[in-house]
Amino acid sequence: MGIFEYIDGSAACAVELETELTKRPAISPDSNGEGELDKCIFLEQWLRDQGFHDLERFDAPDLRAKCGIRPSLMLTLPGPEGPDRLWIISHLDVVPPGELRLWKSDPWQVIQKNGVLTGRGVEDNQQGLTASVLAALSLLKNNVAPARTVKLLFAADEENGSEYGIDWILENRDIFRKGDMILVPDGGDSKGETIEIAEKNILWIEFLTTGLQSHGSRPDQGINAHLAGADLLLRLHNELTRAFPDHDPLFEPDRSTFEPTKKNANVPNVNTIPGEDSFCYDMRILPKYPIAQVMTEIERIKSEVASQYHVTISHFIHQSKESRSTPPDAPIVRLLSQAIRDVYRLEPRCIGIGGGTVGASFRNAGIDAAVWSRIDDVAHQPNEYAKIENILGDAKVMARLML
Repeated sequence: MGIFEYIDGSAACAVELETELTKRPAISPDSNGEGELDKCIFLEQWLRDQGFHDLERFDAPDLRAKCGIRPSLMLTLPGPEGPDRLWIISHLDVVPPGELRLWKSDPWQVIQKNGVLTGRGVEDNQQGLTASVLAALSLLKNNVAPARTVKLLFAADEENGSEYGIDWILENRDIFRKGDMILVPDGGDSKGETIEIAEKNILWIEFLTTGLQSHGSRPDQGINAHLAGADLLLRLHNELTRAFPDHDPLFEPDRSTFEPTKKNANVPNVNTIPGEDSFCYDMRILPKYPIAQVMTEIERIKSEVASQYHVTISHFIHQSKESRSTPPDAPIVRLLSQAIRDVYRLEPRCIGIGGGTVGASFRNAGIDAAVWSRIDDVAHQPNEYAKIENILGDAKVMARLML
């Protein structure tokens, strides 16, 4: 049996693995979950039962999680040792299901219908995880050695910034090399024609405006933090948009975006002037603009608003990440492009995205990474789904890369 024939016959295996993974919610403590331990333990044993033996765990300490750890798991397929090892990196954690009333089924029980699997995590990121495992199995069961050493890494904590996942591993374990090629199957499109090679800089920031609380009928005795905060919110949006106006066709949208998002509650009643007011911003900034440059503008706007309204303004940064780009002619991009042509019979193109993946962490470490998969992009939505044909097709692309 050939490699592709083995994968074509692996639909039942894909459904089994997706089903068992979904049964074990791997939600971050940041979202009131226990972490990835149960899912990681199951996956390690399942892989051993399939005949894989070269497995290694990396446990990042996190006292909030089950047993105080956030585990990541690595599987190695030995091949000729060289400077260009292939890594396929997916993540174990998932987001909470959200409003259960919006789901047509139990989000933790996979429903299979007409070649589609529904459940939380089946696309994000279990499609990529399952496809990489099927690709590795296709080589193992056919006694075929890869063209180079292949490593699959199933990482913790991607959904909340990777502090206990890829970033922790990069800082605490010497397992990556500059010449490594990284594929991250954690983003894509319904045709599989876009390869993500760049990400916008990300800045998530929360602002707190402090004034003086008073009765609603006596604003002269107080300082309205909500009024000042509202002006700050609008000035940030308008002035940052003007200050960073450039466009880059690699991205969609092709500009930097500065969007107010979460609004925190202030006073609980109508007739009180708020003494405190806070809100959050999600900023996705073209890579040409360093975050430090954006922060300089933010500080200027804060100072002007604070002076005008006689308030104090502080901020807290929830996430700040910059990312270099992978060159479009990098080896991982060239090999991946050819594999996509071979399997899906289409011409891939390179893009940038506003979202964040672990690809940014590798690029910042000087290691080229490409983000790709064939998905309908329903991550984080109710009734999240993955198509079996996409799992098998992506597995063929990954197997082609391995060969």
